[in-house]
Amino acid sequence: MQASNLPLTLLRKPSLPPLNNQNARVVPASASYFTGKPDFTDNLLTLQALLRKYQTLPTLTPSEAPRVAWRTLPQYRLQVGEPVRASKYHKIIEVLHRLNLIHPSLIPEDLAQAMQAYKRDINPYANVPRPGRIDEDGRAVGVGRRKASSAKVYLVEGDGEVLVNGKSLNSAFPRIHDRESALWALKATGRMDKYNVWALATGGGLTGQAESITLGLAKALLVHEPMLKPALRRAGCVTRDPRRVERKKPGHVKARKMPAWVKR
Repeated sequence: MQASNLPLTLLRKPSLPPLNNQNARVVPASASYFTGKPDFTDNLLTLQALLRKYQTLPTLTPSEAPRVAWRTLPQYRLQVGEPVRASKYHKIIEVLHRLNLIHPSLIPEDLAQAMQAYKRDINPYANVPRPGRIDEDGRAVGVGRRKASSAKVYLVEGDGEVLVNGKSLNSAFPRIHDRESALWALKATGRMDKYNVWALATGGGLTGQAESITLGLAKALLVHEPMLKPALRRAGCVTRDPRRVERKKPGHVKARKMPAWVKR
């Protein structure tokens, strides 16, 4: 049969049936889309893949690795917009700690960029305190704080004289516990009769002022003798105590105490 004798319906190019947009299915870019927390799952899988890829690189000991401040859980939740649990986010932190042990000079570019997304904008470990100095009069200055109190302590070599706001130690602190607390840095290091102390304490109560003098005195003592830092740390004089009185809540008698429950 010749082509000219064929029916017109056979000569036409067959056409595809029209697409039905109502039945079209959009395929997500990641399989984690079907999980409860897709962004968190993608982040965890990406870090685990990087760890498998670079786990053979030389590492440092935990004490030699650079200190990094990772994003807190509220910051990470705000970043991904998902209600991630603390136990789940801890898995990411564990992988980041392991990746941070890789020698800094051998970290690849893609790994450095992936880790940078989880670092805080400001690294508190990068702050270096200003070194203290002794003035021309032989005095070292230290500032301490506790609750609402603050104290500025001047320390100079002498015979053990102590003045607090221009008054003797017994007049400034009637309680023996406060007197011992104020001079605990000297007593713990055996320097009671080697230095004279002049302190200016403001704000708060007597206990807060005494403990603020403790911290300021320890800082001033470290200017004179930096080798005493391990002993002062063991005595608890180097780190500030951040505890404060918990506020009272509405409907409570105190911070946590509830009124007595009465049945009728």
